[in-house]
Amino acid sequence: MAIRKLERDGNTLVVRGKIFGAMPMVAKLTPGEARAALRLLDFRTILFLLTLLFRK
Repeated sequence: MAIRKLERDGNTLVVRGKIFGAMPMVAKLTPGEARAALRLLDFRTILFLLTLLFRK
C-alpha cells in the first residue's frame, strides 16, 4: 500500500492511497477505532514505534 495523503474530516482521519499500485483506496479511522487499535499495543511495541522515528 502506498499512502498518498492523510487528512482530517471532522473527527475522522482519512487515509488516501493505492493498494497493489493500482486500486485507489480511502480508509477512515474514527476515534473509537483508534482507541481500540492502541489497546492492541504492548509496552515494547510502543517503545519501538517511538524510537522508529529517530532511526536511519
